[in-house]
Amino acid sequence: MELEEIKNIIVESLEDSKARDIQVMDVAGVSSFADWMIVATGTSTTHVRSTGNAVAQKLKDLDMPPLGVEAGPQPDWVLVDAGDIIVHVMTEAARAHYSLEKLWDVKSTETTETEN
Repeated sequence: MELEEIKNIIVESLEDSKARDIQVMDVAGVSSFADWMIVATGTSTTHVRSTGNAVAQKLKDLDMPPLGVEAGPQPDWVLVDAGDIIVHVMTEAARAHYSLEKLWDVKSTETTETEN
């Protein structure tokens, strides 16, 4: 499966889970460990956890299990490592605090605003 297709499937999974402010960043030129970084906002720690789990399950269903999924017991941030694509699902507060988009200083290639 092409990387672009996997990226689109992940974004679709995030949209299906009602994640908000989905940002897809091309980090291939500035990262040695991934080509794409996807950041999305969940409405609560429960929503963040379930959204991250939904992405991981979707990848497993496609016979491409993630290399790792990192989250705490009450996560304000879930990281799904899909190899060349890294997915971050964060609460609004965590996303504002860590400002990954500014940290990487790259332009988003897609913006999807999903309302509840």
